[in-house]
Amino acid sequence: MHGASAQRRPTLREVAAMIERHARLSVEHFGSENKAMRELRKHITWYLKGFAVGGETRHSLGLVSTLEELHERLQALDLDQPYPAAAEGKRGRAGGEKRPHLPEGWLDSRELTPEQAARIH
Repeated sequence: MHGASAQRRPTLREVAAMIERHARLSVEHFGSENKAMRELRKHITWYLKGFAVGGETRHSLGLVSTLEELHERLQALDLDQPYPAAAEGKRGRAGGEKRPHLPEGWLDSRELTPEQAARIH
């Protein structure tokens, strides 16, 4: 078999270990545990996609501010869960480029010349 379907899928225990590794590497990269945790929180939902983790628990994981707090909250999960079928498919931003939509009158400015406004449009 080729492709993603032939790969072994990680358990929640393995995903939790990867989250913690991501966190430690982020602390190393940013040089700040606080900054690293703020950045990591953006990825928690992606990591846990499809696993049976309640909304309150997901929310509390989205508020972690230290490596110790992250570890404690991850260890409280049912880590023996197998990789869920619901986690299959694209993650992150799917699809093509999107055309920006600005509020009516957003580009009206007394500081822009008509030529500048035309270039922006």
